Amino acid sequence: MAIATLDKVQVLQRSLYRAAKAAPGRRFHALYDKVHRRDVLERAWEQVRRNSGAAGIDRTTLADVERYGVTRLLDELASELKEQTYRPLAARRVWIPKPASPDKRPLSIPAVRDRVVQAALKTVIEPVFEADFRPAALGSARRRRPTTPCRSCSMSPSGASAGW
Repeated sequence: MAIATLDKVQVLQRSLYRAAKAAPGRRFHALYDKVHRRDVLERAWEQVRRNSGAAGIDRTTLADVERYGVTRLLDELASELKEQTYRPLAARRVWIPKPASPDKRPLSIPAVRDRVVQAALKTVIEPVFEADFRPAALGSARRRRPTTPCRSCSMSPSGASAGW
């Protein structure tokens, strides 16, 4: 993937973030057209490929997609998204063992094409939600770690160690 593609997606994300940050009450009604942009879908494919993962219910692997043609798949997804005919497949359900327990838990594995669309959607809507996070909110926010509150608790308002 070209650096220019990454830059276009980053520019899109920055502009969405800035718009959301500047007007916290703003509602973003027209984000759908950004999901089927070619550069966004290419970024999503890179994320899915980097993450690897198992085949979904259609048993299509990443290697199968590469043999089929990534460009061809992304063109098909863009067309389905643009025409609003895209429908995700059911997720494949597998049972995996729980750590330190004989029990098992369910794990749903979406098809590769659905993971690409999910990643594209995340790429578009994440900056909007990221702008609403408070600095102290940690949850699953990007660039925030669970140890961050420990650092802020160990400092007094004056900046000296509180000794907690």
